Amino acid sequence: MDMSAANRKGLSLFALIMIGLGSIFGSGWLFGAGQAAQVAGPAALVAWVIGAIFIGMIAMTYAEVGAAYPLPGAMARFGSISHGPVLGFITGWAVWIATASLIPIEAIAGTQYMSSWSFGWAKGLVADGHLTGTGIATALLLTFALWLACYWSVELLARANNLLTLVKFAIPVLAVGALIASGFHTDNFTAHGGFAPNGWSAVLTAVTASGVVFAFNGFQAVVNLGGNAKNPGRAIPLALVGALSLGLVIYLALQVAFLGAVPPEKLAEAGGWSGVNFASPFADLAKLLMLHWVVTMLQFGAFISPNGANIGNVASSAYLAQNLAETGFFPKKIAEVHPRYGVARPAMWLNLGFSVLLLLTIGHSWEALASVVSAAMVVSYLMGPIAVGVFRQTKPELPRPFRLPAARILCPITFAFAACALYWSKWPNTGKVTVLTLLSVPIAAIVLRRRGEKDLRKQFAPAWWMAAFLLWLSALSALGSAEFGGHGVIPGGLDIALVGVSALGFYFWAVRAGVQAHRAGLPDPDPVLDGGARPAPGAEDERKAAEPVTVTAA
Repeated sequence: MDMSAANRKGLSLFALIMIGLGSIFGSGWLFGAGQAAQVAGPAALVAWVIGAIFIGMIAMTYAEVGAAYPLPGAMARFGSISHGPVLGFITGWAVWIATASLIPIEAIAGTQYMSSWSFGWAKGLVADGHLTGTGIATALLLTFALWLACYWSVELLARANNLLTLVKFAIPVLAVGALIASGFHTDNFTAHGGFAPNGWSAVLTAVTASGVVFAFNGFQAVVNLGGNAKNPGRAIPLALVGALSLGLVIYLALQVAFLGAVPPEKLAEAGGWSGVNFASPFADLAKLLMLHWVVTMLQFGAFISPNGANIGNVASSAYLAQNLAETGFFPKKIAEVHPRYGVARPAMWLNLGFSVLLLLTIGHSWEALASVVSAAMVVSYLMGPIAVGVFRQTKPELPRPFRLPAARILCPITFAFAACALYWSKWPNTGKVTVLTLLSVPIAAIVLRRRGEKDLRKQFAPAWWMAAFLLWLSALSALGSAEFGGHGVIPGGLDIALVGVSALGFYFWAVRAGVQAHRAGLPDPDPVLDGGARPAPGAEDERKAAEPVTVTAA
């Protein structure tokens, strides 16, 4: 999806905050509180705070590079600007995988909440916590319907986003008030094992495996679409802070309401929080409490929230696919923009095919897909702090409308935090994401060879740190403590220490590789310092009277 109207006029700060908040309030609020409570009990509240701090640190690194390079789909380009084409493709591939995966997962969320309807056919959409054949068909239909709407009516959906976000914002607020007013049981926070019944390792797991990171991932829409803002340097960091702060407040309120509203007899019957398993958490809880108007409102919200969030997801994933095509690693045709609608339709077809593939293979429930997608999201975050470190050394003259304070300290800490978050996603999710990400390596080699590149060793030199990091982390995950899904060879405590300390080493290796890549002339020409930022797709008509902007693809 291309927001062509926004490209011409410029997104306001309010609109950019609404885009971020709209993406943050997708299906995460529908399932996150219930899933986190099941994993961590009342200590799920701590998981939301940790998740917000982690995403906030990542977002601020992207605020610096995103404001400096206000390009649509920018998260797919930072690697090629800092390290060269190979790492650019690997990181761009990871970002694209993580973002495009959000499209089917939001359709799955809507389908699972439809199963709470009183109609007989709706009850057959989910069985034993997984979509049935009818459920998968319904999710496919929802995915295709939204995709088709974006395909033909981009500007209408872009204008509707602010209204959709306000509605999505109001529904969880009303749900919180209704659940608390129905009867708030403070004993739920200490009974059945205490505040952290499954230990603090479960809290860390909840950050990535229970939808916390997934919920806050909407910040990417601000970075990827922030290049269309009237004043990107000011708008991007302010929109990130605004969207994440509002998101944290509402998610904490939702978690408190869920924990306090579960009837104590239901909690006792389930044997504690681990046994509280609702297919549609808030709707099922409202049914249990006989709050029929809340059930109806939540069922309506289950359509509005995921599908509204998918407006930003479809836009971001299309931009990301376009950028990969413009660097030459995806077919050039994918970057073609429709002259009338301003839509990269080939990119949208690619994303639709990927969505269908996920739905038919691993997308049989929101929980199953969210755990893998969340780990993929963490991989896509790795480039932010590294890009800041590389650009501070190699591009001191780069205009930086926003500068991350204490970057020399915060960037390595942020990278280490990201490594820990990936480890917390548990084995075998770490292994799955490593394999999925490193599929890009042979593709990059084939593309470079077809281009006539003879010195592949030189081209791949700046990217080996990423492959080594993912393989090393997967090995630690497989051998680590059973609390994080490992085989227990490395005891608990020592495993986290190894991840954190080794991540610092990988961070400095990555920054050094970027500096050396610049000395070797491997990165793409700088889109700001070497000729100006590339105009957003769909703005070709306005460029004709201006001096052409040249961006040399790798």
